[in-house]
Amino acid sequence: MSNPHGAIDLAELYREGQRYWSSAQGMAHWRAERACLGPVCERLHGGHRLEIGMAPSLTDMSPIRHGIRWAPTWELAEQPATLVCPPDAIALPDECLHLVLVHHLLEIVPNPHRLLQEAARITSDDGCLIIFGWAPLGLAGMARLSPGRRSRLPWRGQWRTPAKLRDWLAFVDFRIERVDYCGFHLPGSMPGNATLETIGRRHNVPFGDSYIIRARRRTKMAQIQRPRLRLGGALGNGALGHASQVSRPAEKPSKRTAEVE
Repeated sequence: MSNPHGAIDLAELYREGQRYWSSAQGMAHWRAERACLGPVCERLHGGHRLEIGMAPSLTDMSPIRHGIRWAPTWELAEQPATLVCPPDAIALPDECLHLVLVHHLLEIVPNPHRLLQEAARITSDDGCLIIFGWAPLGLAGMARLSPGRRSRLPWRGQWRTPAKLRDWLAFVDFRIERVDYCGFHLPGSMPGNATLETIGRRHNVPFGDSYIIRARRRTKMAQIQRPRLRLGGALGNGALGHASQVSRPAEKPSKRTAEVE
C-alpha cells in the first residue's frame, strides 16, 4: 500500500466503490445499514469520529459532531475534513477517536489485518469500533456463487463471518459487544421491505446481506493489593498499610491475674 502502484489500485477500487454505493442496489443497502447503525450512534459521545469506507457518510446522526472522512488520494477527497493516507498506515495518534467505523473494506484491501490493527490503535479506551461486513450466509453471499459476479463489487474479495473477525479483534485486544444483521429481502429483490427488515432485525437472523459488529477495547482490571494483617510482624512495625499504628498503653496485670499465673 505504500508504493505508487498500490495507491493507484486503491484509488481505482475507491472509484468503483463510489459507483456501487451510488447505484440503486447500493443505496438500498446503505439505507438498511444506516437504519441499523442509527440506534448505536445515538448513544455514543465524544470529540471525534472517523469513517473508513467508500460509501456516503453513515454516522452523521451521531452526537459526535466532528466527523472525519477517509480517502486514498487527495483527488478523491470530497471535503476539507478528509484523512488522506493508506488504510494500513493511518496518520493519527493512538487512542484519539471515540468512534471508528470500517465500512466494507476488510473484504477487499490487500492487508486487512493491518487495517484492523490501525483502526483499533486509534480508538480510545472508552470509544467504539464498528465494522460493517458482507454476510456469507445472506442472499448476497449466495449470489457470489455466480462466476461472473466475483470480479466486481460488492461480490469481490474475501467475505468473513463475525466469528472469524472475533478472533482478529481478540488479537488487537478488542471484544465484540454485539453483532446485528441487516439488509433482509426476498430473492430477486433489493433491501427495502420494512416487514422483512423489522422481523429479521428483531430476531437477529444471520441471513441479512450485511452485518454490523460493535466492539470495544478490553478493560484490564487493576489488581488492588491489600495489606495483609500479620499479628506478629505488622503490629510490631510503625505502620499497618498506609495507616499509622495507634497502640494503647499496656495495662498492669491485676494482683489476681499475677497470682493465677
